[in-house]
Amino acid sequence: MTSAPLSSSPSRALILGSTSRYRHELLSRLHVAFTVSHPDVDETPAVGEAPAALARRLALAKARDVARHHPQAVVIGSDQVADLDGEPLGKPGTHQRAVEQLRRMSGQTVVFQTALAVVCLESGFEQVDLAAVRVVFRALRDEEIERYLRIEQPYDCAGSAKSEGLGIALLDRIDNDDPTALVGLPLIRTCRMLRAAGVAVP
Repeated sequence: MTSAPLSSSPSRALILGSTSRYRHELLSRLHVAFTVSHPDVDETPAVGEAPAALARRLALAKARDVARHHPQAVVIGSDQVADLDGEPLGKPGTHQRAVEQLRRMSGQTVVFQTALAVVCLESGFEQVDLAAVRVVFRALRDEEIERYLRIEQPYDCAGSAKSEGLGIALLDRIDNDDPTALVGLPLIRTCRMLRAAGVAVP
């Protein structure tokens, strides 16, 4: 559902429905005042759910959950799922799972599906979009994987790939139309959707 743009109002709060430090840093680049709220959403994939559908569903669920508690606010929700041949790869959480993920992605093309949702319950405004980033991994040796993980410890990153850090050294190519999408929040789409919601950017 997409409503007409909201009237711009300095009193309308903007909330980031995420506790990700990466998304917080990215949104801060826009110089728009916002607060952060942690959404209570079960991120378990449904049986047979495609990575893109999972990312869209979770981004919207996060925005709606926070918006229920702040109906007058404009709320941003986002989620990222690594897509390896149609299989979703989430945050590894542990060193061993990160090793397993990177071994599987070695020499492969992985699509990082980054979904974005903006919701305001009071106005009925709701938009959701998806930025797909195609990433080609180099053939990785086990010692390279171990060295990378010891230094970067990207256990809270989808697919164990922290591209804004040392993870860039694991890659051959990145193809996308929204440069910050791989980090976790596609800022071009974010600006577009916030303006549609009545938030002045810049």
